[in-house]
Amino acid sequence: MEIILKVDSIVKKFGKFNAVSHLSFSIRKGEIFALLGPNGAGKTTTVRMLMDIIRPDEGKIEFYLNDANKSQIPFSSELGYLPEERGLYQEIPIIKTLEFMGIIRGMDKMQAHKSSEEWLEKLDLLDRKNDKLSALSKGNQQKVQFISSILHNPLFAVLDEPFVGFDPINQEAFLMIIKELRDKGTTILLSAHQMHLVEKIADKVLLINNGKNIAFGTVDGQPELSFLQNDDAVEKVEITKDSEIKIYLRQNKSLSGLLNKAASNFKITSVKTEHITLHDIFIDKVNKDKKDNHEQ
Repeated sequence: MEIILKVDSIVKKFGKFNAVSHLSFSIRKGEIFALLGPNGAGKTTTVRMLMDIIRPDEGKIEFYLNDANKSQIPFSSELGYLPEERGLYQEIPIIKTLEFMGIIRGMDKMQAHKSSEEWLEKLDLLDRKNDKLSALSKGNQQKVQFISSILHNPLFAVLDEPFVGFDPINQEAFLMIIKELRDKGTTILLSAHQMHLVEKIADKVLLINNGKNIAFGTVDGQPELSFLQNDDAVEKVEITKDSEIKIYLRQNKSLSGLLNKAASNFKITSVKTEHITLHDIFIDKVNKDKKDNHEQ
């Protein structure tokens, strides 16, 4: 895949404080690239330099989004940006705000209106389109902010803490939305602190601390689990943040047959049983309720 962003030894100082120190990385077309690190690591400063909100003191940032704009700051129509600090108009109808955000990113009013309504419907907010943003919950305000950053189908999107304000159900839903956005042609830089969520979708991960690169690599591929998922005894199968395989059995079903199948497909190093967690029950029950209501 071709490189669409190259960051070469950028430095940013605030007085005597080195927020970012000779940081280098590149992002390829079609990737979900995760920028991770503790609070104060330099993530947001790096993002703001990429968005040309602030300029690096040293080093270079080069975009290669298309042949007509190589090595230059991209057009606003090519970029999407979800900032860490949210800032949409609170007392204007949501649909008007989204239309405005689409127009300033190169869409005409009809395109902006159509895209806004499509995204609002996708995120279960179409019936609230004429409400003021201030009338929405924190999580729904976050959805509107997200829509404002990607409704124009950007080539490259920076999502800074996109999961903030979401309950577990919406966190899981947004994993799929971000994947779909990537699959439709948007390359994504994702900055977040929920590492168990990032691990599920990131193709590359850069870990920084004190403004420096301390680790970089790919996210390992997932093992083939269809033989488990298709078994009559299995409710569902997941891979945890610790790369363990978690199998949810149907009531009164035995694990012994599944272990034999698993042993013939990959190496088993340990087995343990657990009671289902409140988090798992919550997600399962809410998803089933949504499905039942949709089918009625």
